[in-house]
Amino acid sequence: MSQTSILPVVLCGGSGTRLWPLSRKSHPKQFALLLGDQSLLGLTFQRLSHLSSTVRCVASEDHRFLVAEEMRQAGVAGEIILEPLPRNTAAAMALAAQSSLDDGSAQDLLLFCPADHHIPQAKSFAEMVRKGTPLAEEGSIVLFGVAPTHPATGYGYIQVQGQTVQRFVEKPAQDLAEAMLEAGGYFWNAGIFLSRADVLLAALYQHAPDILIGCQQALAEGRRETFEDFHFVRPGREQFEAVRSDSIDYAVMEKAEGLKLVPFLGGWSDVGSWAAVAELLPQDADGNQPVGRALILESQRTFVHSPHRPTVALGVQDLVIVDTPDALLVAHKDKAEEVKQAVAALEHQGLSQALMHRKVARPWGWYDSVDAGERFQVKRISVKPGASLSLQMHHHRAEHWIVVSGTARVLRGEEELLISENQSIYIPLGVKHRLENPGKTELQIIEVQSGSYLGEDDIIRFEDKYSRQDPRR
Repeated sequence: MSQTSILPVVLCGGSGTRLWPLSRKSHPKQFALLLGDQSLLGLTFQRLSHLSSTVRCVASEDHRFLVAEEMRQAGVAGEIILEPLPRNTAAAMALAAQSSLDDGSAQDLLLFCPADHHIPQAKSFAEMVRKGTPLAEEGSIVLFGVAPTHPATGYGYIQVQGQTVQRFVEKPAQDLAEAMLEAGGYFWNAGIFLSRADVLLAALYQHAPDILIGCQQALAEGRRETFEDFHFVRPGREQFEAVRSDSIDYAVMEKAEGLKLVPFLGGWSDVGSWAAVAELLPQDADGNQPVGRALILESQRTFVHSPHRPTVALGVQDLVIVDTPDALLVAHKDKAEEVKQAVAALEHQGLSQALMHRKVARPWGWYDSVDAGERFQVKRISVKPGASLSLQMHHHRAEHWIVVSGTARVLRGEEELLISENQSIYIPLGVKHRLENPGKTELQIIEVQSGSYLGEDDIIRFEDKYSRQDPRR
């Protein structure tokens, strides 16, 4: 068996708008708890641990601490390359491959994996990857294809002869999908690639030199940072902004020669819609699928996802119902692929629910916007043990903090105070302050804001251990 090391590269981009309202731009589907108590990204790390204890992630700058926390929970190490803005998979893979060249491991194999796919048989997955390593070592780019079980129109297809890729077919019409399924020799494109770093870089240079050169310039002008146990690579924003956005399929794979395909072992889903999520869950005798606190009565073929509060579906058929604390989706199953159109409409109306959840993750913990009205807002705030918010000030609001559990260390102006359970403190408008959890258990407080403007951007940071530039983060 080959001793060549395999470095998994997890592509963590994407907004997952087809899984709204659970998946949103600020907290997309790879971080959501769709299939139990682990996120899709966490399951991906768990699966890749059969191949390596080290990974490289390419993620949005906005999601860096979400990715780091998932890595921490999964017990994996490695670097996180932070894209200043999305530029699709060609640029993401170019950054990762160039990073291998820069650190002197261009001959090692890179396994590029989406962060948000569901592949339940981890050992079969690792066995499949190892079957592709001899081909990749010899200089081929290896793709992994799923044998189609039905004439799906939402997937791309790869035609092969033996193991050699002949052509790509992008999301075919129904009649073409049926013809390909009948003809045989076609596989669904799983979007997973295995290649030596130098081989992929050569293919990028041949077929998409502008993307590669732009990514090389961005890395050259970038910087590296270490936060706790995590290594962040920050490409230069100006250089990366100029990079053309394109998928690796369009930019390279559909033009390259000598690509090889290894058939997929085990189950696979790209979890691309609520209908796809429903296919992964058990059904009752009427084809219904209640999740969480859902109750389905006198109904057929209905999926209800309601983890927070009771949701009742009575006398309905073929519906997808997804409930969250601040938004509700009700759709016919035939329209499950079109949810992103609804998200675009909400965003056009300027509604925050299109992009953000009521509960928002922060590197120090999270906050939940419980209530709001004219000149006031109420939040529930949780701070991790040992974590602290930035030293900050607000121009337009004052704050009252009530400690619900744990102990808070509060810096207010020149004062430093310890506030225990059932105690409170007032932070006047315009006063520098910081909230810290000095304990070993979670700190939870209720914050009541009052003032003329309560937006997240009314914040001046003086010190921040998380190096945040955007005041809304």
